[in-house]
Amino acid sequence: MTQDPNRSAPAGNPFTDYLIAKLRNHPKRVVFTEGEDLRVLRAAARLVEAEAAVPVLLGSRDLIRSMAAEHGISLQFINIIEPAKSSDLGLFCQRFAKVERYRKLSAADPADVMSRPHYFGAMMVQYGHADALVGGNQSLPATLFRALIHSVKPLPSVPKMFGMMVLVAPHLQHFGRDGILFLADCGLIPQPGVDQLATVALETGKLARHFLGRSPQIAMLSHSTKGSAGTEEARRMSAATALAVERARQAYLDFSIIGEVQADVALDPMASEIKLPDAGHRESADVLVFPNLDAAHISLKLLQHCAGALNYGQILGGLARPCAQVPRTASEETIFGTAAAVAVEAINYHLLYPEGEV
Repeated sequence: MTQDPNRSAPAGNPFTDYLIAKLRNHPKRVVFTEGEDLRVLRAAARLVEAEAAVPVLLGSRDLIRSMAAEHGISLQFINIIEPAKSSDLGLFCQRFAKVERYRKLSAADPADVMSRPHYFGAMMVQYGHADALVGGNQSLPATLFRALIHSVKPLPSVPKMFGMMVLVAPHLQHFGRDGILFLADCGLIPQPGVDQLATVALETGKLARHFLGRSPQIAMLSHSTKGSAGTEEARRMSAATALAVERARQAYLDFSIIGEVQADVALDPMASEIKLPDAGHRESADVLVFPNLDAAHISLKLLQHCAGALNYGQILGGLARPCAQVPRTASEETIFGTAAAVAVEAINYHLLYPEGEV
């Protein structure tokens, strides 16, 4: 359920504390595509108070100001843009029309499309008017995804956009080495193939290394551990593991990648020693790559709602700009932390993904 807007903001945690500390030295501009939302207003005010970001809210200026006044939220250093009235609308329309001509599509009215907040926000991040984007808090995921796919340059190395979730639960046992887990793909690819699974593993590993400041341990999950079940699904995860290991070697990525393994082997060192006696001692995995969307999304919701893990994201992989989609049920904390995460991603994005530079 949606967080009570009157509830006080939760205390910091190792993940968001790290993000805010980084952003104080490198504050970024984060555009929120659905700014007419009390949760967004509160999260934006927290980002400003922490001196971490310059929020840009898309929506009705009068409505947002009225909401802020009613709830005592300061709008200092928060920019509000009404896409249909923006001075950038004409420029974005020209760019949209040019892209549509390139794709040999011309049915859409550029002014109508660019007046929609998702498309306007996507154009902002693509052309440097903002550093990162957060959306989805009031719309179906497909609405945001469609705008991003049409407007933001894809990464040549990633065949399809996918979603990464960051879960924080220091109170749980075997929850990564630092009480932080990265889960993928939790939102877009229903049945990823071998190539997609290997790509998801490496891209999520890059994100984890960026946030953790060290080389991550990556586990390719299955109902099988190293051939204990000879199903087609298990063989697919085994093949994806081999491909990810080879690609990591070719790219000089110092990632530890294991698969196919069951979740207990990935997370519990004792279970790993019993089921993989020749593998030696292993730390708990930081990154979990799931065999399909059902497994990933169900695991995410169970950890969030039953185990009390804080969730941030989903951070979208495969785009040349840092973007995130949050669910309609997102709490203020989720929106705040997700915005901080994509803002930190933007700090060194050109180093993470040099091929994504325009």
